[in-house]
Amino acid sequence: MNEKKQPNELARSLREFFSDHMPRLRGMSPHTIHSYRDCLALLLRFVAGELRRPVVKLDVPDLNPDQVIKFLHYLEQDRGNSPSTRNVRLAAIHIFFQFLAQKQPHRLELCQRILAIPFKRARSRTVEYLEYSEIQSVLAAIDRSSKSGQRDYILIVTLFNTGARVQEILDLRVRDLQLNKPFQIRLFGKGRKERICPLWPQTAQLLSELLSDWGNLDPTAWVFLNQRGQQMSRFGVRYLLAKYCNLARETAPTLNGKRLHPHSMRHTTAVHLLKSGVDIATISQWLGHASINTTNRYATVDLDIKREAISKVTPIADTGSPLAPWRADATILTWLESL
Repeated sequence: MNEKKQPNELARSLREFFSDHMPRLRGMSPHTIHSYRDCLALLLRFVAGELRRPVVKLDVPDLNPDQVIKFLHYLEQDRGNSPSTRNVRLAAIHIFFQFLAQKQPHRLELCQRILAIPFKRARSRTVEYLEYSEIQSVLAAIDRSSKSGQRDYILIVTLFNTGARVQEILDLRVRDLQLNKPFQIRLFGKGRKERICPLWPQTAQLLSELLSDWGNLDPTAWVFLNQRGQQMSRFGVRYLLAKYCNLARETAPTLNGKRLHPHSMRHTTAVHLLKSGVDIATISQWLGHASINTTNRYATVDLDIKREAISKVTPIADTGSPLAPWRADATILTWLESL
């Protein structure tokens, strides 16, 4: 009679990492755990393919630095991931091997080598957001005569009103809404951090109508549902926003040059709060940022603010004076500038 095989070191470590360490000791949210799970599952499938063996046959030594570096290269070259996405995947791998180093001291040297794999410097992209006229065009493109169209309209209005992350809005339950004065909703951000966000009376009225239409009076029911009566997904919101932005391009051609995604609504709220004179500290609390440094970037993205600032500064250039010529011995400078 064959003896039942016991899980190897890798299998035991993965089970403890996801079932105990992440949710109980570190208090990670289910969404963060799912993100780490997807990353490590992708890594395991890649290494199994490289070694030509089933995933169930892999053990800790198979996840060596060479394989991890090949995996990161695969993400960028074959899957077309950006350096930022590559860094997110590497961060998840680092967290797992930090845990592994604590649980398996005899693997410390291997863990240290993987933890030494550096993050790649990612190009900083311009923050894309919607101007007020563009938001109006997007909302006008929604056919509100249908039940789903009305839901889409209210979803986008709520995103703009709150500046919430998409998942925060999708996680809203009926019990999180206060649709009597003072109008507000309770949001749960990263790490299950709780914050209260005020609502415009118009938004509260729209949410009341939505609940009446869906018949969602159960306090635990999701606020935003898909066609099957289930909680909407982030991918569904991405599809809807892309759909309405494409329709709105006819009346708002400025949308053509913008790379928009669900998080763009969060950027939009931040920039419009800034334009309205709200201070950075308040915006940081509004958006649920862990650090005010994250919020400071919005002070640099709005062109209207930049134009207003430059108009208050007296120019120092004298256009009537010729520029001083370079010295004849500036060859080394020319070479340096050509590098």
